[in-house]
Amino acid sequence: MSKRPYISPSFSYVPLEETLEIQPKKKQLFIGIPKETSFQENRVALTPEAVSVLVNNGNDVAVEHNAGEGSSYSDSDYSEAGARIVYEKAELYKATTIIKSAPISEDEVHLLQPNQVIISPIHLPFLKADMMEHLIQKKIIAIAFESIKDDSGTYPIVRSMSEIAGNSAILTAAKYLSNVHNGKGILLGGISGVPPAKVLIIGAGVVGEFATRTALGLGASVKVFDNSIYRLMRLQNNVGRRLFTSVLEPVTLAEELSNADVAVGALKPVNGITPVVVTEEMVSNMKPGSVIVDVSIDRGGSFETSHVTTHENPIFRKYDVIHYCVPNIASGVSRTASRAISNVLMPILQQCADLGGAEVLIQAKRGIRNGVYLYKGCVTNAPLARRFNFKYTDLDLLLASQS
Repeated sequence: MSKRPYISPSFSYVPLEETLEIQPKKKQLFIGIPKETSFQENRVALTPEAVSVLVNNGNDVAVEHNAGEGSSYSDSDYSEAGARIVYEKAELYKATTIIKSAPISEDEVHLLQPNQVIISPIHLPFLKADMMEHLIQKKIIAIAFESIKDDSGTYPIVRSMSEIAGNSAILTAAKYLSNVHNGKGILLGGISGVPPAKVLIIGAGVVGEFATRTALGLGASVKVFDNSIYRLMRLQNNVGRRLFTSVLEPVTLAEELSNADVAVGALKPVNGITPVVVTEEMVSNMKPGSVIVDVSIDRGGSFETSHVTTHENPIFRKYDVIHYCVPNIASGVSRTASRAISNVLMPILQQCADLGGAEVLIQAKRGIRNGVYLYKGCVTNAPLARRFNFKYTDLDLLLASQS
């Protein structure tokens, strides 16, 4: 007979001491916000409210004189938020982290300091090989903010700017249909007994979706074209109603364009360039006084008759069709756009400080890594490396070798 186990009354279960996670060492950031001198850039990357949060968390923020002027933020708004106002651009560029709402310009490249962190957009048509060489030599960590992903895998800044562009496209079209701007005198939404304007949207991405929402909200009749059945289905589901949708078939597209009062080009680029799907002949058959808003003009445009215009001279007429082809639509509502950018960048900067610097943040956050195109002398963006014939280094391998 086996002996039963004996448990001593003196035996007790003593819990082990709780193992505490070692907190990363916080780092105070020195953030610089320059005044943008790029053509038509009115946005600012951080609003005074965001600056206040960063300063209250122990960071040092310097803002160049009149940096927020284009978005109706004064120097006193920033100084009251705790920022230092700097009058010399060279002085501002002594900051260890530079935050910009426009791409780095040739004038600014020479002001950059070795090992600086730069968060800004990247604009391929204006990027040059010698600028890249300067950034590589200075071992800059450069992050393209439009390539930053959030936890859900989307691009938050691109999405915000696309929402703005979609809304603005329809409001702009409504403006140029009116007599005030020498239009035909059509009310976009119509009234009782008078049919609404016919709006044709080419592209069912985020821009197309928000253009559709705005046009429907104003009471217009909307038709959407895209080559992706999935995107057309998703747009209908998101909008919550059935719409006229069609694949981009030239005969149907030409027929619908000839009846449209407004046509919006909102196609996604393919390999960085927007495909031209509306020929000059299709435009010539459109109704006199109709309006084209080519949102995709920054990547070439969807209409063969499009060419870049400015916020000062936004339109031209061809075949008596009004063309609005301003590339930076979001800059026309710069305060809203600035707040949208700031909402994304401020938490990233705070995380950067909490984790102990940009290197740790990039290591910890895959979404941030997605935006890194230069890392301490290495080009970590494959298309960029191919374009300028630089050596490409995989960032994940680079970080693994350093850890």
